Amino acid sequence: VQLQASGGGLVQAGGSLRLSCTTSGRTFSRLTMAWFRQAPGKEREFVSAVFRGSSSTHYADSVKGRFTISRDTAKNTVYLQMNSLKPDDTAVYYCASDTGGRMILSSLRNPTAYDTWGQGTLVTVSS
Repeated sequence: VQLQASGGGLVQAGGSLRLSCTTSGRTFSRLTMAWFRQAPGKEREFVSAVFRGSSSTHYADSVKGRFTISRDTAKNTVYLQMNSLKPDDTAVYYCASDTGGRMILSSLRNPTAYDTWGQGTLVTVSS
């Protein structure tokens, strides 16, 4: 499985962006797909995930109510719609997948639980 992320860019505070992550492989619906982000000088942090085999979605408190994750199985793509962006959202955003299909909920927010990562896409929010 390979992941290809896109959609980053420069946006003013209050604006919106939609990130996309397209996967190869034929077991997309069985995968847990997640978005993480890493700002300069900070650790990689969980943003959002859609759990394997379901439409169950999960969010970091910092983005809840502003970001929406969704999955399009026909296109093997997961999206992250980001609204009401803030300068604190500035980071490189990475999509990740658990290709083993064995993710458990208690590990969902742990980056080490994911074995496949996209290349990252930069989101810059200006004030």
